Amino acid sequence: MAHRPKIAVVGSANIDLTTFTNQFPKPGETIFGQRFDLGFGGKGANQAVAARLCGAEVFMVARVGDDLFGPATIENFRKLGIDTTHVKQIEGLSSGVAPIFVEPNGQNRILVVKGANDALKPADVDAAAETLKAADCIVLQFEIPLETVYYTIQFARRHGIRCILNPAPAQSVELSELKGLDYFVPNESEAETITAQSAKDLADAKKCAQQLLASGVKRVIITLGANGSLLASADGSEHLPPFQVNSVDSSGAGDAFIGSFAVFLGEGVPEREAVRRANLYAALSTTGVGTQKSFYDRARFDDELDARS
Repeated sequence: MAHRPKIAVVGSANIDLTTFTNQFPKPGETIFGQRFDLGFGGKGANQAVAARLCGAEVFMVARVGDDLFGPATIENFRKLGIDTTHVKQIEGLSSGVAPIFVEPNGQNRILVVKGANDALKPADVDAAAETLKAADCIVLQFEIPLETVYYTIQFARRHGIRCILNPAPAQSVELSELKGLDYFVPNESEAETITAQSAKDLADAKKCAQQLLASGVKRVIITLGANGSLLASADGSEHLPPFQVNSVDSSGAGDAFIGSFAVFLGEGVPEREAVRRANLYAALSTTGVGTQKSFYDRARFDDELDARS
């Protein structure tokens, strides 16, 4: 039996408000959307749920608002078996929300309002220190303050804990603060923003990865959507091809990749194979609507993996 990893996610929890539409309104225009879906989301929460569904023991360090979404978010974690000891409500702040607009081809546009996620501070990481020290891997994103991200990376480095950073949503970053980071996992647009280089094709993505590696990051994985992913380290780079699926909604696919990848690595799966499996897990997540609701459980994923091997 594979080792059951312990994954700690220090990150965001949002409510996703997803609208499906054939077109976007012009300024001052009101149009009808096709349908609407409300669900639990946030990059941190999504990654935690993906890791839990893949079989890991998962701990969440997060902040939610004192609105009606806050208690519901905590209860959703509990129902899924995610430890909520370090998920707290913040008085006077809203929970994070993410209005998502999905086009007919499955492409999405997302606007994030961080709310209580912005209240997650380095002191909260210290408060969760004993839980974090027990983790096989700490997972981070950019929907919480950058000072907290940097502090947690330093914490992981001090204690010899594997750390994965998903720099989303894209924003400027002090690359010197990422020195020694185990895995830096942007998509194409995030890689472009951070490196100020194009990542529109595989050759460009490789150049972006080399720039990031030169800053002191140990490994870079650039997720390329329908084109799979690029794995790069000091030993070279390799393109891992995509899996073909009938995609209907790409929301949360990157989070599915991160959460599942952390689990596969924690189980001792070789790095290249862990990326390949995460490619499949992410692709399968696009065959359903929404984020967490579209993620496969481990038994269903293993059946799909066996069928495609």
